[in-house]
Amino acid sequence: MKGAAIILIDYHQISSTCLFSGCTPEQTQAILSCLKAQTRCFEKGEIILRAGEVVSYFGIVLSGSVTIESDDVWGNKSILDQASAGQVFAETYSCLPTQPLMVSVVAAQPSEILFLHTASLLHPCNCICHQHGILIQNLIKITAQKNLNLSRRIFHTRPKSIRERLLSYLSFQAILQKSMEFEIPFNRQQLADYLSIDRSALSNELSKMQKEGLLTVRRSHFLLHADSSNFFEQTIL
Repeated sequence: MKGAAIILIDYHQISSTCLFSGCTPEQTQAILSCLKAQTRCFEKGEIILRAGEVVSYFGIVLSGSVTIESDDVWGNKSILDQASAGQVFAETYSCLPTQPLMVSVVAAQPSEILFLHTASLLHPCNCICHQHGILIQNLIKITAQKNLNLSRRIFHTRPKSIRERLLSYLSFQAILQKSMEFEIPFNRQQLADYLSIDRSALSNELSKMQKEGLLTVRRSHFLLHADSSNFFEQTIL
């Protein structure tokens, strides 16, 4: 585990994350001492966890965001997921300490990360077992959500054409954000990696779709035109 020097922990901020939902700042402070908590800062592009490593801890993003990436032997990159402030990463691998990471975790922007020792969570001490129980329940919910996210990515990358993959992903974002106008959590390169397509091909297809009146796009901001595609109308309704 690399990164900048250890910094102070904000217990109120941590109590607002999904993992610590249901815990007061005082309870959070008490349990963090048992979980061997450390916070560290990472610069944009810095590798937080590298594929091949074996980890005994998992991370919570306190600020910034990270991407979960997979690289093949030819250097092709795929973004499998993204974690922003309040979200967890590497929890599955840390529960299986003999399994090396198949992915890398990279800071997508300057990020502050809280690391927690997994064995200390799964084998709670006697004095604060109630808080341990809350965290374990929350961790199960988080893991279930992660599995759902991976399933959604499979749906988005299953179509053969670039346009179909974009339609699938953008339609889902419109439904998720309950609006035809929204921001996505990826830049252009990250979106291409997430959908497993070439960035230039992605940009060309978005340009075509914009000329055809299907959408308006500016960087990560999208506006889907309701009267231009039955696909969007039928899916959102």
